[in-house]
Amino acid sequence: MIGIYLSGTGNTKHCVEKLLYLLDDTAKCVPLEHPQIIHMLEKQDTIILGYPTQFSNAPFMVRDFIKRNAFLWKGKKVFCVNTMGLFSGDGTGCTARILKKYGAEILGGIQIKMPDSVCDNKTLKKDIIENRQIVKNADKRLEQIAEQIRQGKYPQEGLSFIAHIKGLFGQRLWFYRKTVGYTDKLKISDSCTGCGLCCKECPMRNIEMKDNRAVSGERCTMCYRCISLCPQKAITLIGDHVWEQCRYEKYV
Repeated sequence: MIGIYLSGTGNTKHCVEKLLYLLDDTAKCVPLEHPQIIHMLEKQDTIILGYPTQFSNAPFMVRDFIKRNAFLWKGKKVFCVNTMGLFSGDGTGCTARILKKYGAEILGGIQIKMPDSVCDNKTLKKDIIENRQIVKNADKRLEQIAEQIRQGKYPQEGLSFIAHIKGLFGQRLWFYRKTVGYTDKLKISDSCTGCGLCCKECPMRNIEMKDNRAVSGERCTMCYRCISLCPQKAITLIGDHVWEQCRYEKYV
């Protein structure tokens, strides 16, 4: 068994790591950008795949990774973990349908509420006490889910036809242009001091340094990792101001 994930602010990383530890404390858990991930996946039969919801869809990086490595999935058993701030619809189903197309067996899926990770928008923002409670609730759910799985009962959240309709008409159709591919909308202001942290942390290697300043390319996967980490709060995506750098570790 192995856990793999895309995590911008640490929410999904935590959920996949915790569930994996509860099921098999010897199993490895790595990010999608890990340089040896293909080699590691080839050796494993069971995979826990985690990612955050974006407009009732899986991040394009995740969908692109699955499609580019179509040869990997035949015969693999996959359990999908989708984290969300409020609404997911069929967040797990968005990858499950692609994986099944390439021969994977979908064991099940869960959709876990975690603190909102969109740093440059006021929507869904909660105070630190509320967010700490959300994390506690998520941990409790993960413990319950691990016990279910140990009994051979895999949750099927977000995998039904009804969930598909909810996700499709709830958000995905209306925000199709935002999730159809990578985006070139990442903005880096003059507040950038050229520390290079965003370049180092970007899972897509979408940011590079030019003349001691960070410059964004056209392959942003909207994970919010750079925005949540920038010491100068110089990076935005949807909005024009960083309201809160929403890192998981703030709430534990």
